[in-house]
Amino acid sequence: MTEQITLYTAKICPWAHRVELALQESKLDYSRFEIDLTNKPEWYAPKVNPASKVPAIAYGGPKVSPDAPVPESQKLAESYVLLEFIADLAPGLLPSDPVLRAKARFFIETATSKFTPGFAGSVLRGESPEPILTAIEAIQALLPAEGFAIGEWSIADAALTPFFARAEVALKHDAGAFDEGEGKKVYETLQSDPKYERFRKYFKALKERDSFKQTFDEEYIKSAYTKRSLETRAKKVSANA
Repeated sequence: MTEQITLYTAKICPWAHRVELALQESKLDYSRFEIDLTNKPEWYAPKVNPASKVPAIAYGGPKVSPDAPVPESQKLAESYVLLEFIADLAPGLLPSDPVLRAKARFFIETATSKFTPGFAGSVLRGESPEPILTAIEAIQALLPAEGFAIGEWSIADAALTPFFARAEVALKHDAGAFDEGEGKKVYETLQSDPKYERFRKYFKALKERDSFKQTFDEEYIKSAYTKRSLETRAKKVSANA
């Protein structure tokens, strides 16, 4: 029997969403506690994660309220570490074949390093979103002809889905720090250019999984990104005035 699991997460955070997707797919019982990243509880850093980041997991120990973690539970952090940990607890999130396991890990490392710089640069810092298209081309080259990152669904897919989903929201609704109109232009290219057909098919399959539907709040992300983009653009206008 698996020990109790408490996930400390935040809906806005793609790194935390990675772990929640894996937990949903694992079918393990777990408790979820939302951390307000703008106003973190005073007990969170000393009792759960000294780095004061999400995601984190409290594993084992007695069942207690998530906002009252106890020393008896093991405190674990960092999204990639937690993905591997959940895969160890729930066979099936990584294939038994060592070659496919290596390919899953390679996909995580390579796709993350290619996608996140363009995502963060455009959505958060106001750079052009064009590098997202370049990253998607590179990720397509890693995909098999059919199926998920390594054919069957694995933690490799959990690792990237949150970033793809948030990028789609930002681009589709022009809700990034990039200049107004740039997001929708890139989104329309992604939707219509035959070059990205494999990615569209892959992403559609990711979004159709119950684990994604149960853990992604598009309206919440849209609202948060829109608010942040308006603030960022206003600052840019003020700086250039």
